[in-house]
Amino acid sequence: MRRVRSLVVAAHCVALTSSVLAQGTYPTKPMRWVISNAPGGGADVIARPIAAKVSELLGQHIVYENRGGAGGLIAGEAVARANPDGYTFIVVAPNTHIFPQLINKKMPYDPVKDFAMITKFDLTPNVLVAHPGFAPNSPKELIAHARANPGKINFASSGDNSAGHLSILLLQDMMKIDVVHVPYKGAAPAMFEVMSGRNDLVFINYAVAAPHHKSGRLKIIAFCGPKRLAAIPEVPTFDEQGFIDFESQNFKGLAAPAGTPKAIIAKMHETLVKVVNMPDISARLIAGGSIPRTTTPEQFVEENRREVEKWGRVMQKYGIVPK
Repeated sequence: MRRVRSLVVAAHCVALTSSVLAQGTYPTKPMRWVISNAPGGGADVIARPIAAKVSELLGQHIVYENRGGAGGLIAGEAVARANPDGYTFIVVAPNTHIFPQLINKKMPYDPVKDFAMITKFDLTPNVLVAHPGFAPNSPKELIAHARANPGKINFASSGDNSAGHLSILLLQDMMKIDVVHVPYKGAAPAMFEVMSGRNDLVFINYAVAAPHHKSGRLKIIAFCGPKRLAAIPEVPTFDEQGFIDFESQNFKGLAAPAGTPKAIIAKMHETLVKVVNMPDISARLIAGGSIPRTTTPEQFVEENRREVEKWGRVMQKYGIVPK
């Protein structure tokens, strides 16, 4: 009975929203953007200036709702269960739509069926960083060093089954080397352990590593994106150094609950593409270590599918099963 009532309410909201759209007045009230981490976190920092511009263009306030915890599941579930009336959105990231389905047997939502994807905002590739005293300065030197010292290189990550951990496994498989994984509770402590010299390497977002790279406390071995980053043009990609298709990157984007009217999805897509391509927003993303990039809703879905497939293969190969 509750399910039927929810469907009736959702259908009523959609009908009202469609009527408003037909009159060309959407949105008529503030929108809610749910963010899967605390204020000041990666998704939050990227989403807020974009949301501010969207608010200006659409003439309505955007209320930010930071719902961190459970690795992104709390935010994902909140939006998956929201009415698809065009006033609730989620800032999508790998922690809401890629990794949860790989590491959890039971999911409170379906990352594909329960959402209408709109567009990505950016790509934020990771960098492979090392302590300045670590001998290798390139992936090829890393291979030689690792093969000469099997099981003696300590590779830090933000935790078991994290993006950083899976990136280590993927690199280990491609290079045919043996390293020691040292998990921490978060990216920051993992990075600081490398800076201290207690660990050798870590995959981390460039925006996080940048000040420590500039101060000389970390050195960058390689960039994990499809092309060189404007902020560090001297750092080559893994692709350039012979490791084809080795990519480890974050992204941010926007999605709505499944069933949100297509006209609203189209309007939000058009607005977001315009905002991401504004010179000041693009410059801000680039300065933060991101690559401004938008997609169609269909591209967004397909790229997520490929990411799930890629990391799923890595997990299967190394016997990592959902818990």
